[in-house]
Amino acid sequence: MTEYGWCARKGRLSSLQNHLTMTLIKSISGIRGTIGGGAGDNLTPMDAVKFAAGYGAWLKKRHGDCTVVIGRDARPSGQMIENLVVSTLQGLGINVINTGLSTTPTVEMLVPRYNAQGGIILTASHNPKQWNALKLLNEKGEFVSGADGAEILALAESDEITFAEVDDLGTVTEDTDGLQWHIDQILALSAVDAALVAEKKFSVVIDAVHSSGSVAIPMLLDKMGVTYTNLYPEPTGQFPHNPEPLEKHLTEIISECASGKYNMGIVVDPDVDRLAFVDEKGKMFGEEYTLVLVADYLLEHTKSHVVSNMSSSKALRDLAEAKGSTYSASAVGEVNVVNEMKATNSVLGGEGNGGIILPELHYGRDALVGIALALTHLAKTGKTLSELKASYPQYFMGKQKIELTPGLDVDALLATIAGQYQHEELSTIDGVKITWSDRWVHMRKSNTEPIIRIYTEAPSTAEALELGERFIQELEALAK
Repeated sequence: MTEYGWCARKGRLSSLQNHLTMTLIKSISGIRGTIGGGAGDNLTPMDAVKFAAGYGAWLKKRHGDCTVVIGRDARPSGQMIENLVVSTLQGLGINVINTGLSTTPTVEMLVPRYNAQGGIILTASHNPKQWNALKLLNEKGEFVSGADGAEILALAESDEITFAEVDDLGTVTEDTDGLQWHIDQILALSAVDAALVAEKKFSVVIDAVHSSGSVAIPMLLDKMGVTYTNLYPEPTGQFPHNPEPLEKHLTEIISECASGKYNMGIVVDPDVDRLAFVDEKGKMFGEEYTLVLVADYLLEHTKSHVVSNMSSSKALRDLAEAKGSTYSASAVGEVNVVNEMKATNSVLGGEGNGGIILPELHYGRDALVGIALALTHLAKTGKTLSELKASYPQYFMGKQKIELTPGLDVDALLATIAGQYQHEELSTIDGVKITWSDRWVHMRKSNTEPIIRIYTEAPSTAEALELGERFIQELEALAK
């Protein structure tokens, strides 16, 4: 199982406080923040309207007449933010198709289904219930690019937005079958064998934190003939624990699986784009290995190419090469993974946070298709999750971080490190990554915090942390 060691370091590069002082974060991929408080500092109604207007104005500038698909997860502020965003888009003369309670991958797929020009997903993903966000999609149902995101933010802050006159207001149409349609598309995939899965009479337990997955996963499992216990079935948005699908948050489902009654535990985040498993013995399968499991199945009889980001486990690369396939890494971020997948015609891609991207379905992380493929893999191999995990390369991760000293030229610092290791396997497409036969270190500036993140992986947690400590010392020495 992939494990994580955490460490922060003081010195010339000192330790970072655990929390950002601001709770409204504007980035090229959208806007997120906590509900309540003052405008500009939190995600208030005024901020929701402001940035929805910026996005709508960008769409109209790009496409003219527009339709936008809207969906949300179950968090308590979802309905309020939905009302504000829908009304703002109407006021711009944009037509809205409102899916209501949905999942991120469902909205992504509905954008091209309806020939819409964009989409907005109202979810703060794995963040606690006081958070919400506007995640912005283009006409392909994919997250907007960095350049497009910057233009949207600039428009939101400008005085260039003009609203529609009364006869030109947008319309609102309710989508009533989007989630079922999404599931039907998954079941139609040649790699998904629902009939075989049903024959195996699998039993699983679900932790979907009282959010969209509490509805979506049972719909999928019913179609695949899988019996289940749904720990948190009502989509109230009252998360029973921290919704990030990490082992320390999952004590109840781990305990359930340890009872020996289930073939697996299924864990998703509130918007159902991250997927983690618990094995039949009550052991975490590890988010890093979700992608490995699916790749193991898809590459069994087909030589192809797979992609993950640079901070994801080396186990995927090792497995792909062992099966006669190829692998490449992208910069961190779903948009970057998708771009690399398109450039390499990859059959599968994703991120080490449990994100599965199957381009045959769509270019977005999708926990539902990951579940269907994993169940099919179990059915075809006749193996348990623990047996499959034992057959994969075993790695353990360390995640460390150091604060940036004001005025420090971090790019020059990382360039010096890269120069010192130029004879190793080296990548500088996203910070600096150095890879050896059984371990790697990846150093990159955070886009949201004044820190350098240092990710490492090695055959043990101790070795991963030791590797991180070595590079912390090297960075500190260069910074003096």
